Amino acid sequence: MGRQANETKPIKHICAGLLAHVDAGKTTLAESMLYHCGSIRKAGRVDHGDTHMDTYELERSRGITIFASQAQLALAARSGADDSGAERESLIQAALVDTPGHVDFSAEMERTLWILDYCILVISGADGVQGHVRTLWRLLSQYRIPVFLFINKMDQQGTDRETLLAELRAELDERCVDFSEDRGPGELWEDLAVCDEELLEAYLEKGELPDERIAEKIADRKVFPCYFGSALKDEGVEEFLKGLGRFLICPSYPGEFGARVYKIGRDGQGNRLSYLKVTGGSLKVKQNLTGERDGEVWEEKADQLRLYSGAGFQPIQEAEAGTVCAVTGLSRTYEGEGLGLEENGPVPELEPVLTYQLLPPEGVNLHELLGNLRTLEEELPELHVVWREELGEIHVRVMGEVQLEILKNLMEERFGVPVEFGAGSIVYKETIRNTVEGVGHFEPLRHYAEVHLLLEPGKPGSGLVFESRCSEDVLDRNWQRLILTHLRERNHPGVLTGSDITDMKITLMSGRAHPKHTEGGDFRQATYRAVRQGLKQAESVLLEPFYEFRLEVPPDRVGRAMTDIQKMGGSFSEPGQEGRLMLLTGMAPVSKLQGYSAEVTAYTKGEGRFSCVLKGYGPCADADEVIAAAGYDSELDAENPTGSVFCAHGAGFYVPWNQVFSYMHLESALRPEKTAERTGLAAARQSRSSLGAVDPKELEEIFERTYGPIRRDRQGVGRRERVFRPDPEDEPVRKIKSRRGEKEYLLVDGYNIIFAWDELKELSELNLESARGRLMDILCDLQGALGCTVILVFDAYRVEGNRGEVMKYHNIHVVYTKEAETADQYIEKTVHEIGRKHRVTVATSDGLEQVIILGQGAARLSAAGLHELVQLTKEQLRETVSQTEPGGKNYLFEQLSEDTRRLIEEIRAGSTEEENG
Repeated sequence: MGRQANETKPIKHICAGLLAHVDAGKTTLAESMLYHCGSIRKAGRVDHGDTHMDTYELERSRGITIFASQAQLALAARSGADDSGAERESLIQAALVDTPGHVDFSAEMERTLWILDYCILVISGADGVQGHVRTLWRLLSQYRIPVFLFINKMDQQGTDRETLLAELRAELDERCVDFSEDRGPGELWEDLAVCDEELLEAYLEKGELPDERIAEKIADRKVFPCYFGSALKDEGVEEFLKGLGRFLICPSYPGEFGARVYKIGRDGQGNRLSYLKVTGGSLKVKQNLTGERDGEVWEEKADQLRLYSGAGFQPIQEAEAGTVCAVTGLSRTYEGEGLGLEENGPVPELEPVLTYQLLPPEGVNLHELLGNLRTLEEELPELHVVWREELGEIHVRVMGEVQLEILKNLMEERFGVPVEFGAGSIVYKETIRNTVEGVGHFEPLRHYAEVHLLLEPGKPGSGLVFESRCSEDVLDRNWQRLILTHLRERNHPGVLTGSDITDMKITLMSGRAHPKHTEGGDFRQATYRAVRQGLKQAESVLLEPFYEFRLEVPPDRVGRAMTDIQKMGGSFSEPGQEGRLMLLTGMAPVSKLQGYSAEVTAYTKGEGRFSCVLKGYGPCADADEVIAAAGYDSELDAENPTGSVFCAHGAGFYVPWNQVFSYMHLESALRPEKTAERTGLAAARQSRSSLGAVDPKELEEIFERTYGPIRRDRQGVGRRERVFRPDPEDEPVRKIKSRRGEKEYLLVDGYNIIFAWDELKELSELNLESARGRLMDILCDLQGALGCTVILVFDAYRVEGNRGEVMKYHNIHVVYTKEAETADQYIEKTVHEIGRKHRVTVATSDGLEQVIILGQGAARLSAAGLHELVQLTKEQLRETVSQTEPGGKNYLFEQLSEDTRRLIEEIRAGSTEEENG
């Protein structure tokens, strides 16, 4: 009969997490709870290494919880009376999640808060409210999780219930109430009545408080029940379980499927496990799940559903709402990801503040090692593995030295690679002081995206906040969502030390896509570049982490303590009395507090106590020294470019961050008054993109409309002044300028011509080097015919470390630009220098470049015009060029266009002047 009754009891699902300061007895309590609920036959002990919840060998050998694990237990819950007045019972199927208590693994603990319905906070009666407990309480308040407290180790000498209860009310919340059974109902109701006005009214009206009303207030965090006992001695545990069954309320869930991933792990066979909580509907085996990662939508099947309890699991066919389970078959999920109706989880507040260089054993394959670390990073995302390619180094972030030791053991145990770590350093961050607009443009061949972002300083501790103010008439909603995804999907480096940015609000103001050529990855590039371009304009601030400390010292040592804190750049409140000790609380930089706990123990002869928790980030006092020591150059960070990529005739070219505003296609969101000044350049800029071309006559009209009539005098009067100034020490420029007597120059934009001439473009698709060589040979023949100085310029700005090169190829000069300098920039500065005294012609089909050439007083020659000129100089044509008709006219010369004939006459006239000069 009993079995039949149990079978008919309704089952509800709930998730409760165990949280505590290290060594508070949390895992011991979990074992006792599982034993009393019949989930295990014998309660294990941490010191015996046989606990049900610690499933990894490392956890058992070290006696600490490293990874969050779960177990299943059934709680008998009252559900009121039936028609006959008999008490009805239902079963609560609870997933009990045991989390790490050590502060080094607090990020693992915080991720479990995303799925908890209730928290069981375990406090050591022998130690009271410790530093990490305050951090846990703050997080529980932030996540709005109801809390039951179990004060453990009450069997130890010196523990006192009333003293501890007073400490809980003073340190945590005054609504902590003793729920022990040895108290009478009236006494409990009176304590509850002072916690909440509604409870007070109900108690005054009826003289009692029903369990349902108390349970509601616990769920609303208006009351915090406290139970006392000893898990090791199995005292007070059964009473605590009755209290849970009596006052827990199972949440209601929507009917449509939703789930949140809180952990990634692997089983003994290496299968990837996605631990999640179903938050709506249900999840069935082989059900298709979809998500988004790195801007790509994925769809995969849930191959197997596992209900874990310790190291073992039970396969299930369906997981109802409220169930916490592990799923196989999903390769793209990540911690905090929301599936179905569920939204992504919040960004964890607790994060590592120390970074270490990994020192691999000699001869190990670094890239294979990096792949292994990436696997661990999935399971422990707070590691934040960084590959510094320029140095060939791997760096990881950890919370402390204990986590470092665990990481060493995991690398050897899982992958057979013994590793060591170098000296640790502080993890800095960066923010900004002023508001700026960042513009990112990405437009290589057959790609297009432009993004405008507003970067604003945020409140300290606010992290990164993202929103969109862009109209859907300007940019489709799907593209806007993609941009916001790209903003959230990674940590964006600052420009001072390359540290992550924080405490900023980033708003999408505007953007543009191409109807055919835009892909998702284009907006990723444009978004990243917009952030970096904005940071380059802003006044950046270096931030360092601060600890909030609590320092208890004897009265005769308080002066020493205050002096120490001041020397470390910290601050503290007025000293207070804590029993026979003096109490100092305040903040100080993490970098200065390293090792201070041992120092306190030494100068107080063991009487003092020092504890600290991460408070947040604040301005770095030694910013200049830290920045200099980092040696970070944002312009040399190839993985995080500050400039943008624009397009000219199928070839992308790099535009430095400080020139992007002159090339961008959309109006400035922050400086609309600048738009009118850019009208001419904006029109010319369209010609250099893949959107179309501009007629030569239109170029002159654009220039004259924007900058006034063109002055063609040799001294450059009326030329537009360029932002870019030539470096007088630049080797290629000095070599060209030093040549005397060469009055006529022809500058050729190499890649522009290659991609404009069909025969060279086809050759470049097979071999770009061959196309360059062919163009060089063609220009050698041209120089022989015209007698002018020919300078062929090729972009080499993407070649790291390139300092620029000028070489003599037969009778022409070939220039490879230096790193971070485009052919456009080189040509512009060369025209600016030599155009004052000499005739200069530039061969290019770049619309914007032709506008600039007009302003510099130089002649321009399109790619088609240069091609026509080259045809005249071919050997077979040179043999016949002297042949004339009876009338004395050169029939080949007459077939050329008027512009080309005029150019040849000017060049020949210049050569004659030089010979007579």
